[in-house]
Amino acid sequence: MGKRLSVLLAAGILIMTMAACGANKENGNSNTASSSGKPSGSASEKVYKFATDAAYAPMEFMDKDKITGFDVDFLKAVMDEAGLKYTIANTGWDAMLTEVQSGKSYDAGISSVSITPEREESYDYSIPYFESTNMIMVKEDSTVASAADLKGKKVAVQGSTTADTLMSGIMGNDNANLKRFDSNAVAMLELDSGGVDAVVADIAIVREYMKNNPERKLKAIMDTASFGSEFYGILLPTGSELKGKLDPAIKTVLENGKYKEIYKKWFGEEPNVDNVLNAK
Repeated sequence: MGKRLSVLLAAGILIMTMAACGANKENGNSNTASSSGKPSGSASEKVYKFATDAAYAPMEFMDKDKITGFDVDFLKAVMDEAGLKYTIANTGWDAMLTEVQSGKSYDAGISSVSITPEREESYDYSIPYFESTNMIMVKEDSTVASAADLKGKKVAVQGSTTADTLMSGIMGNDNANLKRFDSNAVAMLELDSGGVDAVVADIAIVREYMKNNPERKLKAIMDTASFGSEFYGILLPTGSELKGKLDPAIKTVLENGKYKEIYKKWFGEEPNVDNVLNAK
């Protein structure tokens, strides 16, 4: 997922609890978890704080007052393997980027964040843990068959995502027909209402939306020539000491079968783990 790079200040008050379930906040929600299967340290052991934008089902989303999704299960497996305590809070996308970059309120972000050269100028990343690509979603009767067919069409994307970058290259950055929204959910509603001809978004999000809304008669188009693979990593402040703890744990989770178990739970199929392990 490429998500937004723009930084808009998002108000939120984080209240941490030691309960295993999510805790209500005035603006947002949090889950608290600790490692299992590894020896724990003293009561003063560091608790790492992770931020997320829980509006990206099935990767991360809210189930009542609890943050859930593939990334949430994956993070638990990694932190268990590393023997580290942590919390995860729903901060929103822009606040996550701001706070992780500063390293003051949060130690890391996990929110389907694609690893890009532009982001690597401002952040460190863990090793890759998920392979994704962008996909086109249109109405069933649409004649669009590839990204090239989107020229001259009205296209919705989440602003400052990899979808935005790709479609800016195809349509032109200042093209009035390229509609940028604050979230994919709003972009998809614009397609439903007929305000745009297509939405471009991460494959997992497109598939999940279509699965949950069959009555809307949509179809998805894969264009690997225009939209290549991209890989998600855990977002870190530059120079973070956490990277040295996360990377070996992620590699173990990818190799020991736990990753396949989590992937199959959320996507109903086997992942290509080798592609992720060999990603640069």
